[in-house]
Amino acid sequence: MLIKRTRGWELPESQVTSESAYLNRRALVKAMGLGAIAASIPGFARADDDPSAKLYPAKPNATYGAPSPVTPEKLSTTYNNFYEFDDGKNLWKMAQKMPLRPWTIKVSGMVDKPFEIDIDSLLAKMPMEERVYRHRCVETWSMVVPWSGFAMKSLVDLCKPTSNAKYMVMTTLSNPAVFPGQKDDTYPWPYVEGLAMDEATNDLCFVATGLYGKPMPRQNGAPIRLVAPWKYGFKNVKSIASIEFTDKRPVSFWEKLNADEYGFWANVNPQVPHPRWSQATEKPLGSSDRVPTQLYNGYAEFVAGLYEGRKAEKLFR
Repeated sequence: MLIKRTRGWELPESQVTSESAYLNRRALVKAMGLGAIAASIPGFARADDDPSAKLYPAKPNATYGAPSPVTPEKLSTTYNNFYEFDDGKNLWKMAQKMPLRPWTIKVSGMVDKPFEIDIDSLLAKMPMEERVYRHRCVETWSMVVPWSGFAMKSLVDLCKPTSNAKYMVMTTLSNPAVFPGQKDDTYPWPYVEGLAMDEATNDLCFVATGLYGKPMPRQNGAPIRLVAPWKYGFKNVKSIASIEFTDKRPVSFWEKLNADEYGFWANVNPQVPHPRWSQATEKPLGSSDRVPTQLYNGYAEFVAGLYEGRKAEKLFR
């Protein structure tokens, strides 16, 4: 089956924002509060729109590097993959109809005790921080953005999986009334993604609930999404509504759709091409030039050890 794809290099040229300019703007937004001027930015969550707005901006954590230049907010919030809404990139206006509250995450499977928790109660329990990460799409476009949220390990600890759990499975909200794309039965809805437990508890793995010092825009995966920056972007499941711990490896959304092109591990490797295009280079959003792609998207020092015993598997697709 042919899946419609809009390529990253079709984006009009623009100038990227320097890291210093972003940090200066971040300080200014914090000083001014969430005002009418900032609210004109696409996807900006106002205080009356998201009750978690007071939690942002979070304290920066540069332990995992500070890649630059930071992608302009207008680009990364208006050029999005979110098939639940549409298979094109210009879907941000459509996404604004998605309700953010109430939002409950169901935890089940191999845990001490299954439970449900609403998003605001979850946020109150988590150590919030901001990390600037690279993001690399399998389509070869990329960006550098400041995510706010908490370490995935903190969420795993809250869930209390049993020692028999080998995988953490995350599923996007299933609601065709909210997500019109889910009415297309050519796709294996709902969107399911998974991580091995050692990946989920790796220090680099992150749960994002905010972006650019504000609550997560709907089109970027509000109110809660996965950020595993060493993997291709399709692994980073959005708008998570359920989490299951299991001893069976899940078959993820894109793997189920086309296992010859999309695998479970999906780690970034410039030397392993997609069956239909090279992964050797990428095009940052807003740039007119292509740049070399890095192994594990530049995070090999943090994650390469996870795969020493898995080299016989298809780790990079």
